[in-house]
Amino acid sequence: MARNFPPAFLEQFPLGRLVRAAFDRLRAEPHNLSMQPPAPPKIFDRDLVRWRLERARGKAPVTFLLDRAVEDLTERLGAVLRPFPRVLDLGTPTPQLTAALAHGDRRVTRLSPLHEETARDVPAPGWTSVTGDVENLPFAPASFDLVVSALALQSVNDLPGTLIQARRALAPDGLLMACLFGGQTLNELRTVFAAAEEERTGGVSPRVAPFADVRDLGALMQRAGFALPVTDVDSVMVRYPNMFALMADLRAMGATNPLTERLRRPATRGLLMRAAQIYLERFGDKDGRIRATFEIVWLLGWAPHESQQKPLAPGSAKMRLADALGVKEEKLGE
Repeated sequence: MARNFPPAFLEQFPLGRLVRAAFDRLRAEPHNLSMQPPAPPKIFDRDLVRWRLERARGKAPVTFLLDRAVEDLTERLGAVLRPFPRVLDLGTPTPQLTAALAHGDRRVTRLSPLHEETARDVPAPGWTSVTGDVENLPFAPASFDLVVSALALQSVNDLPGTLIQARRALAPDGLLMACLFGGQTLNELRTVFAAAEEERTGGVSPRVAPFADVRDLGALMQRAGFALPVTDVDSVMVRYPNMFALMADLRAMGATNPLTERLRRPATRGLLMRAAQIYLERFGDKDGRIRATFEIVWLLGWAPHESQQKPLAPGSAKMRLADALGVKEEKLGE
């Protein structure tokens, strides 16, 4: 038999007081009962990312990694024997990917992190530039046949959400092809800063942003609802005269530390010099130059469609693997 105890009875016990206080808070804040998922943590300062891209564009930007990514993407896309008349360029730092894809009857919409003047930035027809953030896509479902992105998604706070939005923006059987920096990127710089800071101050602060692991990115593609997801890695080793030349390139790429929890004061001269020394000791070549790793992870997935291949049901095979390979099957223990 259920019994309703009066509030005064509950107040006699510590646990009862806690329960009553909790219910009082829920009544006062009914929105707490909603099923809305919590907002993703703000790992990256998106305003700072845009400001640094703007600063790099206003000077002499370094684009050799982006050049490589654009060339690789267009080559990969050329191997897909089907047309993609409606294309979305999702946040690529510069317009060069849009320019490479906007030809013939293909129409490209570029979601740019910065305001762009079409005639000045890309002297090519067949494209439209929209200023926006890849974390909040302003496009209707099934608006595009192809979504591409080059070296833009590594500083997204809600990468699963962005991938889900990209999949929704694709028409059925549409393709996502994107690349971003992976987990091994700048591991040398991260290592030497941690060693130098631990040595001089006894602690470590986040001076190099983290990047997602290729296995995690593959799982995110499945979680976002893409069919036939594929991930692969292009590891690029770049040599520099010293650590300061590497840091200058990162600045000219607009790729310096965008972490929300970064230290707001600049590194001391002593820390920088010690980090440069450790860099040379651990990652230097015989000629005195240092190595820096840039891992580019490629993501490919299709918006689901009934015509796509599907895995066979377990136990539905009609031939043993040994027979298919033409070998004799051996049992364990023989």
